[in-house]
Amino acid sequence: MEASKMLLFSPISTPKTFTNHLNHPLRKPKSHHVRLKLKITNMAKEGSDTNSSPTEIAAIAGGLISTPVIGWSLYTLKTTGCGLPPGPGGSIGALEGVSYLVVVGIVAWSIYTKTKTGSGLPNGPFGLLGAVEGLSYLALVAIVVVFGLQYFQQGYIPGPLPADQCFG
Repeated sequence: MEASKMLLFSPISTPKTFTNHLNHPLRKPKSHHVRLKLKITNMAKEGSDTNSSPTEIAAIAGGLISTPVIGWSLYTLKTTGCGLPPGPGGSIGALEGVSYLVVVGIVAWSIYTKTKTGSGLPNGPFGLLGAVEGLSYLALVAIVVVFGLQYFQQGYIPGPLPADQCFG
């Protein structure tokens, strides 16, 4: 009986197993025969980019182009008091104006969808439409803030066409 107790309570001596103060193994011995089966899952729905409407694709493209243009325009407005320069043939000014319209259109579409369905725009392929929706709301808030600061600091907001104050 004594011999069996000694045998049960004696530490196990294995060369590859280290134990802590409670005599529990710290790591398992390596076995070359054990293979783990891993299951890979993805977060996006399968085929989510195949059932997008042309309107969603146009909103994604327009939003991804418009939000940086608006950022550039607002930075220029805040630092110089004027919007973007007209550019060659008025192309930069036109891009600026269309960008403001695109952002307002995306926000209006989002609000309309929210009132009709109770949720915002669908995520779209790879979540891009949801990202564009969020960026459009951020751009709209930035527009209100910068235009408000421009009005209170300078006393005016530049019009859409070049005037005497800006590029006249």
